[in-house]
Amino acid sequence: MYGVEVWQISTREINKILSTEMDVLRRSARKSRMERIQNEHIKEIMGVKEKPDIIDIKERKRLHWYGHVKRMQEERLPKLIMGWIPGERRKRGRPRKTWMEGVRAAMETGHLEADQWLNTKEWCLGSGRRRQLSQDRKDR
Repeated sequence: MYGVEVWQISTREINKILSTEMDVLRRSARKSRMERIQNEHIKEIMGVKEKPDIIDIKERKRLHWYGHVKRMQEERLPKLIMGWIPGERRKRGRPRKTWMEGVRAAMETGHLEADQWLNTKEWCLGSGRRRQLSQDRKDR
């Protein structure tokens, strides 16, 4: 999942990604949809019930990248681009969600404060990265 930190995915695309992930797990378990086995049971069979799904991993990577860019020097290009606002008007209709709106939503679900990115250790703990690494070490 290269470059997932900067993707802004719509709800419809999220549902497609999650259904594809479940399809891969179901096929790996050699179970058909005709057998009517619940998704939770398929995840138990494959041993991934407690592990995060693809969307959770994407959100963690997004938060990690956001903290990294916020800690950069002011003249660095990624930091300049993150603050840039285009000058032209958008098309009619419902406005698309911006990348920053996605970051704010991920910060709310992770219970992170706006200036918590200043402390790298707290930020990584809040975004779930450290917790995931410590769980992997326990599994070994």
